[in-house]
Amino acid sequence: MDQKPHYRLFIDGEWTDGAARQTMTSVNPATGGDWATFACAAPEDVDRAVRAATRVMDDPVWRDMSQTARGKLLYRLADLVEEHAGEIGRVETTDSGKLLAETKGQTAYVGDYYRYYAGLADKIEGAVLPIDKPDMHVFTQRLPIGVVAAIVPWNAQMFLTATKLGPALAAGCAVVLKASEVAPAPMFELARLIEQAGFPPGVVSVITGDAENCAIPLTQHPGVDRIAFTGGPETARHVVRNSAENFAVTTLELGGKSPILVFEDADLDGAANGLIAGNFGASGQSCVAGSRGLVQRSVFESLAQRIEEKAAGIVVGDPLLPGTHIGPLCTRAQIERITDTLAGARARGAKIRFGGAALDRAGNFMAPTLVECADPDTETLHVEMFGPVMSLLPFDTEEEAIALANATPYGLGSGVFTENLARAHRVSQRLRAGICWINTYRAISPIAPFGGFDHSGYGREAGLEAVLDYTRTRTTWVSTSQTPMTNPFVMR
Repeated sequence: MDQKPHYRLFIDGEWTDGAARQTMTSVNPATGGDWATFACAAPEDVDRAVRAATRVMDDPVWRDMSQTARGKLLYRLADLVEEHAGEIGRVETTDSGKLLAETKGQTAYVGDYYRYYAGLADKIEGAVLPIDKPDMHVFTQRLPIGVVAAIVPWNAQMFLTATKLGPALAAGCAVVLKASEVAPAPMFELARLIEQAGFPPGVVSVITGDAENCAIPLTQHPGVDRIAFTGGPETARHVVRNSAENFAVTTLELGGKSPILVFEDADLDGAANGLIAGNFGASGQSCVAGSRGLVQRSVFESLAQRIEEKAAGIVVGDPLLPGTHIGPLCTRAQIERITDTLAGARARGAKIRFGGAALDRAGNFMAPTLVECADPDTETLHVEMFGPVMSLLPFDTEEEAIALANATPYGLGSGVFTENLARAHRVSQRLRAGICWINTYRAISPIAPFGGFDHSGYGREAGLEAVLDYTRTRTTWVSTSQTPMTNPFVMR
């Protein structure tokens, strides 16, 4: 029998099994069998990683490296990520159950994120201020914010890491990357590439472990200057409380319960595909899943039938095979959560048009499910499912659609399907969401910022503004006067 791979922590340029020698086992969601082990960080390991990052921030090798040189390292990392996309994708698929087509393609695409920030590295500029005192020369600089704790979930690891690591390194920060204790293997594959790219030891450390021994010591650590967190709202509340210990600047990219609005003038085939992409893409394991389909009543049945017809051809199976559309869910707990939520929806009178149960096979497979809701309080319209479950609710008017869309504490993604351009603009501007896709869904780019409102978090990732969020502004005053200060007790 082949020996299972074992992943070690990457701290200060060294591979280690950690101070406590504690390990955890990773389960292949497609088979239910153990496939790998990984080392878990103890508080001592967290401290070592943060101290290494603190040291390197004052090391001339990194501190005085030109912005252009930092960009070249990121270009090198981008090339390596693309080159190894197939290998990393296969590891991520085995570890998390996501489709190989998506993990491989997404890994290759995030190379463009690193290139985008590589190009921005030497464009982080200050300014000379037109100050109102003629004998003063005053200018600003954008300096690295310092040590960054980047916390990434399992469901889109390479993408969500790139949106943090890219701008942080371009800005000149040092990063302690905390991978999820669920399916962390691809993060350690990435660590090998970071090492190979030539970043100085300590600039990036990659660790994982449970909350008590890893996440809490990291987010509370006095050496951490910034926290970039992606995960659930409940965990985020703990992160915010922990950041009170170190006053770290914190951004949160959290969950969602995103609405997709379909109006009667929409291309219904396109809308059906958009709803399928938003709900069944990535097996529904996406923070921007468009799991609240709000459909104008006059086309509700026609659209539901189109979805049923298209769903009949969905292949649920081995995520490594190219013909598979939906793979397993990452954990068994997700199956249990979905099953309980569907039971509550049925009790409220919801109709399960197809699916509705786990598949009777090894692994964590859930049938793609369509729930027809008559009551806006139906559980599936409010619980973040993180599985292939689509809920449809009818509406009559544009105002009603907007009200239903905004009736949630979340505000991450949204979608609008209509052929009426005026309506598309009018409705999209009233949706309380950080992202709106019109006549499409689930598209990303390194150039486009994303993030949420309300319980979906604050701050933005990707885009130009993200790199500035990893800097602090310093203002420098230079007196050009030939006469010394005359009165030290009067502010100039």
